Amino acid sequence: MEAQDAHILAELQRDGRSTNQELADRVGMSTSACWRRVRALEEQGVIQGYAALVDRERAGFAMSAIIHVSLERHDHRFVDQFVSRVRDRQEVLDCFATTGDADYHLRVVVRDMAAYNHFLDTFVFRLPGIRHVRTNVILKEIKSSIALPLTPKRR
Repeated sequence: MEAQDAHILAELQRDGRSTNQELADRVGMSTSACWRRVRALEEQGVIQGYAALVDRERAGFAMSAIIHVSLERHDHRFVDQFVSRVRDRQEVLDCFATTGDADYHLRVVVRDMAAYNHFLDTFVFRLPGIRHVRTNVILKEIKSSIALPLTPKRR
């Protein structure tokens, strides 16, 4: 990735609502060159979309947790069904296939403990092939970001 592309991405992560003119000014490019680079990054799939960052607590989602899930077997039917069903759940913000004690780590956000228990009882515990589930409740978010650590090279 070229330094200008990294600079554009860093600026868009900082403020995705910038106009093309504002973005071009901040990265030191002409508006047409900046627009072409942004379009190319979108077409290449580097930029996958634009979204609003929401404060989960102010939006009414007081509880978040990391769920560690181990499967009974790594049979493709269980894995495929697990992945498919997890992707469909709005409570699951992130799902990572990992090494170590658990096969998957899910970051989940819900309104409260009752909603979390409901999520476990009606979804997680009913998934086929689940061997073990462990929860770590997030007490405090020290740092949470969806932005990549892109640092444009200084000229």
